[in-house]
Amino acid sequence: MVSVSEATSFIQQYLFKPEKERIKIDLLEGRILAEIVKADRDFPPFDRVSMDGIAIHFKAFEEGWRDFKVEGLQAAGQPRTTLKDVNNCIEVMTGAMLPIGCDTVIRYEDVLILNKIARLKVDSIEKAQSTHPRGGDAKKGKTLLRPGHRISPSEIALLVSVGKSDAEVLAFPKTAIVSTGNELVDIHDSPQPHQIRRSNSYTLQTALTTIGCVPTLFHLEDERNALERELTKILNNYQLVILSGGVSKGKFDLVPAALESLGIKKVFHEVRQKPGKPFWFGVSKKNSVFALPGNPVSTFLCYYKYVKPWLIKSMGIDDGQDSVILASDISFQSDLTYFLQVKIKNESGRLMAYPISSGGSGDFASLKDVDGFLELSSERKDFKAGEAFPFIPSRNK
Repeated sequence: MVSVSEATSFIQQYLFKPEKERIKIDLLEGRILAEIVKADRDFPPFDRVSMDGIAIHFKAFEEGWRDFKVEGLQAAGQPRTTLKDVNNCIEVMTGAMLPIGCDTVIRYEDVLILNKIARLKVDSIEKAQSTHPRGGDAKKGKTLLRPGHRISPSEIALLVSVGKSDAEVLAFPKTAIVSTGNELVDIHDSPQPHQIRRSNSYTLQTALTTIGCVPTLFHLEDERNALERELTKILNNYQLVILSGGVSKGKFDLVPAALESLGIKKVFHEVRQKPGKPFWFGVSKKNSVFALPGNPVSTFLCYYKYVKPWLIKSMGIDDGQDSVILASDISFQSDLTYFLQVKIKNESGRLMAYPISSGGSGDFASLKDVDGFLELSSERKDFKAGEAFPFIPSRNK
């Protein structure tokens, strides 16, 4: 049996090396960029108006002009117009090209327009105010994004602005989720009194899909020959295999022996933690295998504590370690690291963790109220309100 810190360290010694793939822009959110993105033209590509109002030649204001004849209108999306008389003005809209001969914009709130004459209502203005110069954000050819950047809506805006409808990103490993257990039936089946639906598979599938990894689901029965036969096929076709169930000490917990017989090297089996103690991890040249305990909360916790960080770090991203403040005293009389289910509340800028009572590692109904888990050290028994502890979030940040 290994400690939680040892389990984490061992797992991260076996990071996978991602390949690259090209993905359409509507599926890029959250993915890790694998190419350089450069500006295909100046940003903005022209001298741009940034406020609705009138555009003037600033020298006219310096020379004392306060009334400006309106020559015309420059709207966004129209070709650039030209100011004919430097003592006149052109009405301009936000996003429009700044007319030739103009260098300053005065917002509508600061002028009164009557009978095609715009009269200033303010005593002072600044040259080039309310304008956005061509290339002010980025010159053509400037690097806007580099490999390793996690794509969010902000990066999507940049990609669209340079005309990219897809991008090269790091590819997740081909992933299989494997549930085991004769007591499990599919979501569409009506369970008998001795059966339950295999919710863990769909929980893991959703969690992985959320970060861009699209897995394939399998279910295997608790029979050694059939288990080995089907696992052989799965291991031949998938780099990452996440199993749920069959890893404890029962007579039908056949997964560890089956995996080792198929050439998967055990790195560790059992972690000094609650929930999730029976967790098994192993590797081969081709595969990384996470065999998670079948109890729903154990599966849930082990994914967010071990599997997701392994995936993200393999992509070159380190999300760091969050900490939150325990809101009430907790005692845990065991030599195991305890992962406490909590609800997070922001109280005057302090993230407070409120313990959620549950019926144990099989009580998946309690997870609807859970924002994540506090990691409470095995070296202590009593944990006081007001202390900060490591936090493993189980909802999107």
